[in-house]
Amino acid sequence: MVTENFDMTVVGAGPGGYVAAIRGAQLGLKVAIVEREHLGGICLNWGCVPTKALLRSAEVFHLVERASEFGVAASAPSPDLDAMVDRSRKVANQLASGVKYLLQKNGVSTIMGAARLEAPDLVRVSTNEGDRDLRSSNVVIATGARARELPELPADGNLVWNYRHALKPPRMPRNLLVVGSGAIGIEFASFFNSLGAKTTVVEVLDRILPVEDQEISEFAKRQFVKQGMRILESARLSSIKINAGSVDATIDTGKDQVKESFDTVVSAVGIVGNVEGLGLEEAGVEVDRTHIQVDELCGTAVAGIHAIGDVAGPPWLAHKASHEGTMVAEKISGREVHPVRQEAIPGCTYCMPQVASVGLTEQQALDSGLEVRVGRFPYIGNGKAIALGEPEGLIKTIFDSSTGELLGAHMIGAEVTELIQGFVVARQLETTEEDLMHSVFPHPTLSEMMHESVLSAYGRAIHF
Repeated sequence: MVTENFDMTVVGAGPGGYVAAIRGAQLGLKVAIVEREHLGGICLNWGCVPTKALLRSAEVFHLVERASEFGVAASAPSPDLDAMVDRSRKVANQLASGVKYLLQKNGVSTIMGAARLEAPDLVRVSTNEGDRDLRSSNVVIATGARARELPELPADGNLVWNYRHALKPPRMPRNLLVVGSGAIGIEFASFFNSLGAKTTVVEVLDRILPVEDQEISEFAKRQFVKQGMRILESARLSSIKINAGSVDATIDTGKDQVKESFDTVVSAVGIVGNVEGLGLEEAGVEVDRTHIQVDELCGTAVAGIHAIGDVAGPPWLAHKASHEGTMVAEKISGREVHPVRQEAIPGCTYCMPQVASVGLTEQQALDSGLEVRVGRFPYIGNGKAIALGEPEGLIKTIFDSSTGELLGAHMIGAEVTELIQGFVVARQLETTEEDLMHSVFPHPTLSEMMHESVLSAYGRAIHF
């Protein structure tokens, strides 16, 4: 077997892997990337992108239902789930083709097949045409993750769905149970609820969206309940019975038991890293609970082997993976790099209303022993939000009382997944409350609420 030589071999072509490969090629490295299923990975094909396409369809349907509020006559709109799914698949396929083009454009050798480490510097790829050996002194593992399954609730694609099933649903649910209220669970709950499914969300912790600031979580719960969702917190599935055409569930809320039959269950209880069959342990790479152990620069215990993205642990976000991919490629090429700081990574949930955040929550700041100033500004006080017909929302900012450092920002409402980047940049540039107060925000925009929230933290809010 002929051995092919490269400067860097990337295993996995998701948002971490393909970005690492392209950046490495831009820096003059000879790069190979190996992918066993789809260029673009889970995010582009079965995660971030197609879910946002579906949620956009639900948002359009929701707006058409409200058309009369805006002086538009539209009679009896109805959702076409098959057409929505078809559109989402076209969006995903278009972007996957774009990834293929970008890899070719940058001279990356793309190999479709299953990879395994035969040695720290040797990757063997099983392809349809036979095995290929790739030797390189630098290997980047970017194999991502998959949905975790509860033993008592195996996903069959019929009655019990994981995220992949929910993206190509065999039918429109009538009575839907969503297990787990993280970003994935809440997004699917929001989507199907908007289309008319009777939706129940079960969360084992004491609040939904548990990684978010508590005030934002509570605001979100009120909005979801107003939309008709049933939210059961501090709850667990005490029994499950899967029948021919339904799932009987008993939900223990700690106060009582809810017994109900559901025609569909979406399981969204976390993810597990794709570490099997890669030869990691044999190569000396440390794996803990399905995630590869890495240092602050994504290096493993084995020199020359790096791991990025979901397989390297939380936060499980595509943009975190991409940033790590860039950092590792630059590190390999000999450039000075800096760690990807978790507190600098924004989180976005594309439910209705949207949720976004960056930095410390109020409780985290207090638990760290910091004295804080907290600013809040509601959407109802913003002219653009009222004009859009989106008066429900909140912008919250948290500052260090002694230094004026922006510790965190937390948002819920229309388009906050776009607004949050303003605070991400502010934190990256180490701006203080004075810098933000003296910045001029355009009017009328939703972004004015960011300014007002900062002013509020110091008792200077104008419009509320």
